[in-house]
Amino acid sequence: MTAPALAPTADWPEPVEIVNAGSHSPLVLVCDHASNHIPAVYERLGVAPSELRRHIAWDIGAAEVTHALATRLGAPAFLGAYSRLLVDLNRPFGVPTSMPVISEATRIPGNEGLDDAERTLRRERMFEPFHAAVAKFLDRRGTARNLIVAIHSFTPIFLGVARPWHIGVLYEDGGELAQQFLAALRADPTLVVGDNEPYRIDREGDYAIPVHGTDRGNPAVLIEIRHDLIDTPEGVAAWADRLAAILEPIVATYQPAA
Repeated sequence: MTAPALAPTADWPEPVEIVNAGSHSPLVLVCDHASNHIPAVYERLGVAPSELRRHIAWDIGAAEVTHALATRLGAPAFLGAYSRLLVDLNRPFGVPTSMPVISEATRIPGNEGLDDAERTLRRERMFEPFHAAVAKFLDRRGTARNLIVAIHSFTPIFLGVARPWHIGVLYEDGGELAQQFLAALRADPTLVVGDNEPYRIDREGDYAIPVHGTDRGNPAVLIEIRHDLIDTPEGVAAWADRLAAILEPIVATYQPAA
């Protein structure tokens, strides 16, 4: 396959959408699974169109929740512009799940037998620019700490097993930010809240929280919302309101350490 021109086009957009780039809010939102876009040259990676509307291609509802939070809180947000099937921005590049040949139980023919040139293209065109944009933004803030909140969604049923949680809070160090989120969510008795569920942060399989959070000394959490709760505008609005109500007092009183 011939590498595309570097100038962004509708089919080859910029790899990261940045919202509120000039914001001074300490809150920084990250949504790396925001899009299911795959350029036409990839022929959907050999996957049926219906499959690309599933969770295997993106985190359903996550981009909409991120945009709503960024608007309400005036916070900067970084959203990925390509499908996680091309390269998963929340995986260390090159691990088996980075460009999966099987996602859940679905075969991804276009990821089989990738050569070095194609791997390099995806790394240089999609993966590195996204994380470089986040890193550059954080670098400009100097030594001040930021609150990193990554927005994701998860499937109600995974490989035939139902998941009971409405929302999960994932974190690496069990810091104050994670505990504030957990306490606020558990105050609602109607919610089933996961503490490092349905996943756990693992440096072999996660990227944003360890790299932009822990390694920089930034309090960081990854929020997982069950995607059947945010697959409508009404659901997005309700969950954005809920998360904003938790974040507003945290951001208002936060004193970033220098």
